[in-house]
Amino acid sequence: MEEQKQTAAQSEHGCFFCTVAGPQIEALLNHCWPEPTQEHFRNARIEVLKGIRSLLDARIERLAKRAQKGTKLVVE
Repeated sequence: MEEQKQTAAQSEHGCFFCTVAGPQIEALLNHCWPEPTQEHFRNARIEVLKGIRSLLDARIERLAKRAQKGTKLVVE
């Protein structure tokens, strides 16, 4: 019962995965897999985030270039 109260309290402060499932999965994986495997997956997660960042940077750059296609006129 106490565990359910803690889970409900945690879910009020964030998503289910971030507050409940994520930490439990991480604890399970830390217990089951050797350290080199854990490090490999940690690095892979970082690389995925860097890939997403590069996609966002490219999209921002494309949108910024589109906005600059206007023509400036001198108004008297």
